[in-house]
Amino acid sequence: MLKLSGLARSTFYYQQKALSLADRHSALKARIRSIFDAHKGRYGYRRVTAAIRGFGATVNHKTVQRLMVEMGLKSMVRPKKYRSYKGQSGHVAPDLIQRQFSAERANQKWVTDVTEFSVAGERLYLSPVMDLYNGEIVAFETARRPVFKLVQDMLAKAFDQLGDTERPILHSDQGWQYQMPAWRRMLQSRNITQSMSRKGNCLDNAAIESFFATLKSEFFHPNRFDGISSLRHGVEDYIHYYDNHRIKLKLKGLSPVQYRTQPLSRPSL
Repeated sequence: MLKLSGLARSTFYYQQKALSLADRHSALKARIRSIFDAHKGRYGYRRVTAAIRGFGATVNHKTVQRLMVEMGLKSMVRPKKYRSYKGQSGHVAPDLIQRQFSAERANQKWVTDVTEFSVAGERLYLSPVMDLYNGEIVAFETARRPVFKLVQDMLAKAFDQLGDTERPILHSDQGWQYQMPAWRRMLQSRNITQSMSRKGNCLDNAAIESFFATLKSEFFHPNRFDGISSLRHGVEDYIHYYDNHRIKLKLKGLSPVQYRTQPLSRPSL
């Protein structure tokens, strides 16, 4: 038959092997399709691989990726890190924190930033301010769009937590919101000193970045949300838990609020 068809022997066996490999992956393809459909297209190949392994099967992520490409399966949710830097458009303050992420008292050093969440193609933005004395989230605001009012409302809430004589340094990155004259005027109205990270250096604001990583690993990634409303309520609940109940070893096993409100030790008589 090979002579009649003019087909090389090696070509015949190559095609036979290729067909057998395709058949070998038929069960895996069915499982990939089932997981992808069950999660309504939200899973990319990494999560599909993790889900398959969760059933006790051993599979290589590269194999899953290749098969998903062949099947035309692509996650509808595209990960995107929110970046507020759009070039220098206003005042850039010097870095006064210099990666010294500790403070001797409450409301001495604050840090802030904005992070983004994505649920089924919709986005929620969170703007918190953290006290470096105890890692407490002093105030926060959420919004569907990263507009200036997001950070403006957050800062107004943070001001309510200050005593008349308290004037913290407020540190941020060089995001466009923090370069705006309106932001600077709000800080000047309370005699708060502005500080900024160097351009493109996330380590200069590592304390708030660490909070975002904890928030997403402990709350956002392990859970599923019906929509932005349930996500917003969940973020509010988690921040309350983080401030009041989540203990930190570096705070002597206390939560941020417990550490701030603990009675001052008195010298023994």
